Amino acid sequence: MKIGEILKELEAFAPLSLQEEYDNCGLLTGQRNDEVSGALLCLDCTEEVVDEAIALGINLVIAHHPIIFKGLKKINGSNYIERTIIKAIKYNIAIYACHTNLDNVKAGVNQKIGEKLGLTNLHILAPKSGLLKKLITYVPVKQHQQVLDALFAAGAGHIGNYSHCSFNTSGTGTFQGQEGTNPFIGKPNELSTEPEIKIETIFESYNETNIISALMQSHPYEEVAFDVFQLTNKHNAIGSGMIGQLVEPMEEETFLKLVKSVFMVPSIRHTKKTGKTIKKVAVCGGSGSFLLKNALSAGVDAYVTADVKYHEFFDAENKLLLIDTGHFESEQFTPEIFYDIIKKKFNTFAVHLSKINTNPINYF
Repeated sequence: MKIGEILKELEAFAPLSLQEEYDNCGLLTGQRNDEVSGALLCLDCTEEVVDEAIALGINLVIAHHPIIFKGLKKINGSNYIERTIIKAIKYNIAIYACHTNLDNVKAGVNQKIGEKLGLTNLHILAPKSGLLKKLITYVPVKQHQQVLDALFAAGAGHIGNYSHCSFNTSGTGTFQGQEGTNPFIGKPNELSTEPEIKIETIFESYNETNIISALMQSHPYEEVAFDVFQLTNKHNAIGSGMIGQLVEPMEEETFLKLVKSVFMVPSIRHTKKTGKTIKKVAVCGGSGSFLLKNALSAGVDAYVTADVKYHEFFDAENKLLLIDTGHFESEQFTPEIFYDIIKKKFNTFAVHLSKINTNPINYF
């Protein structure tokens, strides 16, 4: 099996186009056409992780954080990034990063955190806009269903938890083919009218190539009339953070103990207690202080994230319990997502969760 076959499944789950502009997701070393001997899953790819892959005879490391984040002008082993890259290339090990694109999908990093905390009714805290497009096309009545089915099969028509969404109206199409045409209906140089159905459906922008290809292959006309519009609607399945509810309300101290237990950390930083019970909770893996205003607007009782700066704790204004678990701790369950994606498709493929603790922060 090729490395690209594994990566195809990851990218179907978390398309690279969903990464933030500053990010560097994708294949960082290696080639997609190389045969794959196994996959090692981790949060960070370090020299120790590459050594682990070498010892296991594995040539693909899948990490959450990109080892190459900023441009490299020299690769001479002067720092841990360069040494990791040199060793990976020397031993022909591919390194793949699936970072903010995995943060931004509904079933990604933040849903995993919510599940670990026992939250229910999970949904995106800050949905993104500008990620949806609308397709409008016109199809003869007899071929309407075949075109509609092809569009749905290609991924069109998803709105929240609903699929096969479209709006269809009847009308009359007119056209006249010129010399050299081969019209599906009528003859060249002859005005034709045909009962048609106007199809309107929605799709994710990153999937446009597949949608248009499905339209062209299924539509009977020699020249297919269609329009594509960019929408400003928020995409409720793509965005930052996650919000959910505890099955039963908890006292603040009980919830703090739960967070410490779930994230397996000896201590956590948090704002002073508000005196309220905890029911509605927001979470964001990694550096999530940028979502504090969203959490406040959503009226949550607690917000669990990481990398909160000193003055940002004041910004909570005692309206919620702001909890900082630590960056590594908040995202430590991410390799489990990779494992589930790969095993669902390739149940006999060799997949290993790294045993290396790459957390650079220690507690005393």
